[in-house]
Amino acid sequence: MDFSLIETMRWQPEEGFLRIDQHLRRLSRSADALGFRQPQDALARLNAAVEGDQPLRVRLTMSFRGKIDVTVAPFALQSEDTVWRLRIAETRLKSDDSLYRHKTSRREPYEAARAEFKLEDADEVLLLNERGEVCEGTITNLFAEVEEGRFVTPALSSGLLPGVLRAELIRERKARSEVLRPEDLHFRKLYVGNSLRGLIRAELVEGDA
Repeated sequence: MDFSLIETMRWQPEEGFLRIDQHLRRLSRSADALGFRQPQDALARLNAAVEGDQPLRVRLTMSFRGKIDVTVAPFALQSEDTVWRLRIAETRLKSDDSLYRHKTSRREPYEAARAEFKLEDADEVLLLNERGEVCEGTITNLFAEVEEGRFVTPALSSGLLPGVLRAELIRERKARSEVLRPEDLHFRKLYVGNSLRGLIRAELVEGDA
């Protein structure tokens, strides 16, 4: 196997790891689905890597044979008034490619999509599938507000990584999944998010960069 499984999470001094159970469950499910060895002592390895009084970005990678590496870096959450500019890539995801339902180091389409726009022209880039349905961003899931505090998010059938934050919002009935097309995003309040960063307000920018 020439790729690894990845989990990226946030550690808070007062709270510890956010959504740690969900991250470890996803890691285990992906290992099982892709034929990796099951992770051993992942939580102990994570706990041993963190300390201090500042939030941390913690990245766990696991090889096919179950070897775990943990890297840690300081993390500053974006301000509440942050608005990310979204653009839609020409690069497409294949809705029937099950590999991209798992978080791995195989990120070719996401890297290609991100490379279509300069950093100053887009904070995040959305990918569509071969049918023109919205899938996800290169590092986030997408959420469109349908009423105060309630969202729709692209359906798994469109082909996307089911993020930990996305799963939590669906479980708490704050979000539901459905097939979305770019035109469904117009006139709706948009957000992108992941477990590391939480929800970030966003706006779709159309036309040439």
